Amino acid sequence: MTALPAPMFPRNSVSIWGILKKCIGLELSKITMPIAFNEPLSFLQRISEYMEHTYLLNKACTLPDSIQRMQAVAAFAVSAVASQWDRTGKPFNPLLGETYELTREDQGYRLVSEQVSHHPPVSAFHAESLAGDFVFHGSIYPKLKFWGKSVEAEPKGTITMELLKFNEAYTWSNPFCCVHNIILGSLWIEQYGTVEIINHSTGDKCVLNFKPCGMFGKELHRVEGYIQDKSKRKHCVIYGKWTECMWSVDPQTFENHRKNEKKGESRKYSKSKKENDDSDDMPESQDTVSVIPGSTLLWRIASRPTHSTTMYNFTSFAMSLNEMEPGMEATLPPTDGRLRPDIRAMENGLMDEASREKERLEQKQRESRKERAKSQEEWSTRWFQQGNNPFTGSPDWLYTGGYFNRNYATLPNIY
Repeated sequence: MTALPAPMFPRNSVSIWGILKKCIGLELSKITMPIAFNEPLSFLQRISEYMEHTYLLNKACTLPDSIQRMQAVAAFAVSAVASQWDRTGKPFNPLLGETYELTREDQGYRLVSEQVSHHPPVSAFHAESLAGDFVFHGSIYPKLKFWGKSVEAEPKGTITMELLKFNEAYTWSNPFCCVHNIILGSLWIEQYGTVEIINHSTGDKCVLNFKPCGMFGKELHRVEGYIQDKSKRKHCVIYGKWTECMWSVDPQTFENHRKNEKKGESRKYSKSKKENDDSDDMPESQDTVSVIPGSTLLWRIASRPTHSTTMYNFTSFAMSLNEMEPGMEATLPPTDGRLRPDIRAMENGLMDEASREKERLEQKQRESRKERAKSQEEWSTRWFQQGNNPFTGSPDWLYTGGYFNRNYATLPNIY
């Protein structure tokens, strides 16, 4: 699929201030937002976008050296959040029990995800290589907060990558994501925070610093970090932008380059800002990544389709996620997100229908919850169970298996 059935609805006709002014500093998971601020994918589908650059994992499985494998895993961790660039639409909250599957035989993997909790909203996913090379899994609770001009998402939860051939497990958490100018001005996105990737088998560690944009936007989208072994010896520096590319270079070369750069950096950055301007303008993006001689390219982003800006800034990969391919409906469970009528209506440009359906589904979910409370019945998840991450010991949701046996007779009717 190379395009959505209909272009996006203009958001500028909807006032968000009336809804959000009561929510400053609060969590947003219980606030109902107008559908115009959504994009026609659910959060489970958004999570599956982590898999867009799976070739990096397939590459990691062929590398003999653990530091090289860490480079590939680190590039994958950055690439997994790259699709957020300019994606200012909010994915639909999955309904409790909603699932999503994605099988890509051309890239050699299959993934299943399930909404395992509604308050707080927790999404669990499990992906595996069809060749038996890797398993990739995690559970994410996207904690959203509103800060007056911006919405910040903290993706709580652990992500685990197991490279089975090497008996290695890597864990990390994603950076914070912030959407600026929610009320006024042009929406723009930055990601920031420290991401630590740990190889639990070797003790190797990669520390990636997603930099906040800073006063003059000089650091906008920049990522910089290093890989060290268990004796804390630095083997390489990783640098680049999560919106473009990531490179690796020898630490000494990097330091020498940094010193020379500082000597030559006498340019002054000027910032023009009108008085009483209430929006946080997106800084002018500084020149793209300047490549240090001797660097090795780890990953480069794929360019987006030309009509992406009228289609929620989706990548080609994202555009395919809600597609119902021939024969798919016969094998999908009734809980799969592709069958959600509100998302389907929005994708087709039918905004009023999408809004009515979203309201109906949320009401149906509330009534089911009341019925369960009346009969003192606990909700039981189907494909994941609560437990502890085997490598970090932190709370997690673990795949129990069986999804691809296609026995869906007892699944609830959530739509």
